[in-house]
Amino acid sequence: MNEELRGGTSRPVAYRERSFVPDEHTDVELLRAHVRGERHAFAELLRRHNDHLWQTALRTSYTREDAADSLQDALLSAHRTAASFRAEAEVRSWLHAIVVNACLDRIRRNKTRYALSLSPETMPEPSNDRDEMAEMETTMVVDHALFSLPPDQRTALVAIDLEGYSVAEAAAMLGVPEGTIKSRCARARQRLKERLEFLRDPGNRR
Repeated sequence: MNEELRGGTSRPVAYRERSFVPDEHTDVELLRAHVRGERHAFAELLRRHNDHLWQTALRTSYTREDAADSLQDALLSAHRTAASFRAEAEVRSWLHAIVVNACLDRIRRNKTRYALSLSPETMPEPSNDRDEMAEMETTMVVDHALFSLPPDQRTALVAIDLEGYSVAEAAAMLGVPEGTIKSRCARARQRLKERLEFLRDPGNRR
């Protein structure tokens, strides 16, 4: 037993294992800690990435309700399958792919196309009161055009153009070849351009 001398007497030194501090660990370390059974590791991952994952669900789903349900399904799946993570990609990208797949699964199950919900929560705050109506109208037009795209094209375009992933990263997340990502983005950009031109004509929105 280790001892230290204090005042001429010997006392056993008490050693305590340092408690787990989630915010001091990387995403990979947190995921591995979660697999080991650390109670707060997965919650810290969600704290770090929840905003991004929620925006991903919103952009992939047709309604906020579907986005919320899909996100919940995705997080439950990630919680259960964390041991399958192989660190070949970032944890954020792994979570992103799970969310996208959950959204697409829900779209396929629903089999019907929902109208886009244009609630104020999905729109950015206007920079000033004078431009409020113009910015709201622009946001509505762009959102409507984006959601007119097929789900596979929309998810590819969102990953590349809105979230800044590389073609290789998007291909890995969505589980398709890089060439498929490129072709989906090309078709999506063309359709988006045509749709925006159509929607920006006031006569077409009556």
